[in-house]
Amino acid sequence: MELNKEQMRAAETELRKYLPQSLKVYGVLMLKNRVTSDPLSVIVDKWPDFRVFICRPHCEKESDFFKDILIFATDETILEETIRKSSDWTRPLCFGFNQRHMDTIKAVASEKAAPGRQLAVCHKMILEDVSKLPSVDSSGLSLSSMDESHTSLVNQTWQFGQNDGALRMIQNMVKNFPSCCVLDAEGKPVAWILVYNTCAMGMLHTLPEHRGRGYAKVLICTMAKRLHSEGYPVYCFIDDDNGISYRIFTKLGFTEDPSYRDTWFEFNGP
Repeated sequence: MELNKEQMRAAETELRKYLPQSLKVYGVLMLKNRVTSDPLSVIVDKWPDFRVFICRPHCEKESDFFKDILIFATDETILEETIRKSSDWTRPLCFGFNQRHMDTIKAVASEKAAPGRQLAVCHKMILEDVSKLPSVDSSGLSLSSMDESHTSLVNQTWQFGQNDGALRMIQNMVKNFPSCCVLDAEGKPVAWILVYNTCAMGMLHTLPEHRGRGYAKVLICTMAKRLHSEGYPVYCFIDDDNGISYRIFTKLGFTEDPSYRDTWFEFNGP
């Protein structure tokens, strides 16, 4: 069944019972219930005692590939039944889920003859106590939010960017969700951090010629305090291969459950 707006608001309370495992879909619901963003549907096997919770953005174009279908599940059998019935396996799909669901999702994809490949495996890093963030000196820096004129720059530098689908995703993030950047003397961003629709911080980047000045630390701490002050969880996903970001966030007090991994997997991709 698909949840209505009232049920989506109530679902926040239910998902809190499963934190931190439910953090991706919990973050989606928190943002969706508070700010304007791209439309999405929330699918559950039953309400309110769900065992499968799926956030599915509305896709209108083939290039809407970056509108990930996000999954939280406590029952593999019900998960298998739900994704078999609720997804169109003839079109490009991208799922974000706990890696322990991999066999279940691959089994349905094989049944549907949908070829797939893994895009990323990530650490989920959580800041439990924002008060323990180190003090940062941002004096002399021009800090601002990103605006829509900056989306092309982010699209050019993001590892999955440089395409129309990523550009639309970044436009949605910049327009609707919190962001922070360091501006140069001409008012152009030289370092930035955004927030995904999961409420996770991400796309942290400093232009090569401006690195080594502590901008990443300033941006992370500034964004973390803002998210916390507005009642949002403070966390991020870091690709297993991104050792630099992992060390930065760890030094700032972010921690993880080493037995837990989130993965993104595409089917019927280009």
